[in-house]
Amino acid sequence: MSNVANIARLVELAPEERPREKLLRGAAHTLSEAELIALVLRTGSGNRDAVTLARTLLRRFGGLGGVLSQNAKELGAVAGLGDAKVAALVAIPELLKRAELSKLKSRRALSTAAAVRRYVSLRLAHRRREVFGIVLLNTRLHFLAVEDLFFGSVDRASVHPREVIKLVLHHNAAAVILYHNHPSGDPKPSEHDREITERLINVLDEIDVRVVDHVVVAGFRQASMAELGMIEGSD
Repeated sequence: MSNVANIARLVELAPEERPREKLLRGAAHTLSEAELIALVLRTGSGNRDAVTLARTLLRRFGGLGGVLSQNAKELGAVAGLGDAKVAALVAIPELLKRAELSKLKSRRALSTAAAVRRYVSLRLAHRRREVFGIVLLNTRLHFLAVEDLFFGSVDRASVHPREVIKLVLHHNAAAVILYHNHPSGDPKPSEHDREITERLINVLDEIDVRVVDHVVVAGFRQASMAELGMIEGSD
């Protein structure tokens, strides 16, 4: 069935049942995840309409978070997704990431660990290798800067305290939130993660810089070492 036929099938729906019309009249909350993705895709492919194609993506990648965690190469490998559809899907988490960063920079509220977790999750969603970075905060825990520092296998040998100290001093930070991702898909902190965190806590304590949290990300799932009680005095 052609795209023209697919569009015709959607047009045959009663106006109140069409995803776009429901969205425009303020009923976005009634749309399924497949319908929302279909609005981004705009058209289907071959014998699949946009909603059917969206359902295929949700099944293949294990849900909405999985779809939005894929990079352009992985999405482009799906039959029926051309460059325009892939670009539209990849743009969604990028827009969300920029919106979250804008909130952090606004300083209208404290840069809490929860706010940072949302941003870091979006920042690392598409990464397929380990990335270790730092969010730098001032004495009031307002956002100063964020930087990815180390790449590849994250362990004690690859995370260099000297580089961390240089970055902290450059921004005159009073506190930091550490972060890194687990491409394996499990955000549970490992023993290596705990060792790295303890090492950096001790090093930064020497220059009166507080480690507020260490966030471990896997796709759109996160684990807070502070909330898990792995960082003393983080409340």
